[in-house]
Amino acid sequence: MIGTAILMRVVSSVLSALMIIGIVSIADRGEPLTIIVVALCTIGLAFQSFDTINSWFQARLQSKFSTMAALIAFLMLSAYKVIMLILGKSVEWFAVASAIEYVFLAISLLLFYYSKGGPKLSFSIKRAEKLIKDSSGFILAGLMISVYACTDRIMLKQMLDKASVGYYSLAVSISGTWVFVLSAIIDSVYPGIVKAHEQDMLLFEKRNKQLYALVFYSSVVMSALVCIVAEPLVSLIYGEQYLPAVAPLRIVVWYTAFSYLGVARNPWIVCENKQKYLKYIYAGAALTNVFLNFLLIPHYGASGAAAASLVTQIVTILIPAFIPALRPNAGLMFDAVLFKGVFDLPKSER
Repeated sequence: MIGTAILMRVVSSVLSALMIIGIVSIADRGEPLTIIVVALCTIGLAFQSFDTINSWFQARLQSKFSTMAALIAFLMLSAYKVIMLILGKSVEWFAVASAIEYVFLAISLLLFYYSKGGPKLSFSIKRAEKLIKDSSGFILAGLMISVYACTDRIMLKQMLDKASVGYYSLAVSISGTWVFVLSAIIDSVYPGIVKAHEQDMLLFEKRNKQLYALVFYSSVVMSALVCIVAEPLVSLIYGEQYLPAVAPLRIVVWYTAFSYLGVARNPWIVCENKQKYLKYIYAGAALTNVFLNFLLIPHYGASGAAAASLVTQIVTILIPAFIPALRPNAGLMFDAVLFKGVFDLPKSER
């Protein structure tokens, strides 16, 4: 299954990269630097496919190795960026940064995988067909997420200028520097939630509430800290010429709390087999994002795009409350935020 998923993702990544380059070549014709930068950024897509190995470690309750691999990749990426800054390299060198990260992540994951007795990776057509069928809901949801994840930057460039895109991208980049911690937490808890679903529904609900509370309040604390140090942080790292990024940063940083609540919801979605409803959540989010960007960007620029992204993520958390099949999960999330039933233990754990 792991080998089949990796190969499917590699193929789709290569096709996506070609499509992206083709679209940019048409939309930004006459801007060779933009086309080159985009092409360089797509290099990492194929290597990103190897993070599928995380699932193998999760199934064996060994997520620490995935976390270690991610940490190695992050450190190598940070070192690369620092060296590029010291050497004063052009934007093309920084465009390769994402590829550098995923290359080291892929290498680290493969080394840990085989060192821990991972079986030889192989491909199965039947397994591929089943994976596509079972994950169709997530695929459609992923497409919708991609739409609204890119809409803000595209609309900023078309409605305002490249500088606004730069400030906004910087804000998003800073706000997301620590989210690998949340990913590690969710990956580590995922197997326990699945096991609880098989054995004890009260414990299953408890585990989900605890995960939601941990993700939400960790994000709130970090977002508050970023808001406090935003101005000196941007000035110190990027220089005073990038201070216009502070305002959108103080808005978009709160995006993480709601975005990763959505990620933390996935174990419940999978266990309850509710994947088909994801397309409604993220289709609504995509429409909301486009509308809000169109409304806010002309008046508030990069801060408007940040506000649109924040509201969009809040919408993805609220929509399930209006879908009967997902309403129980919405209730678990609201209870978690209010700390209702988060700390008391169910009978099975007493």
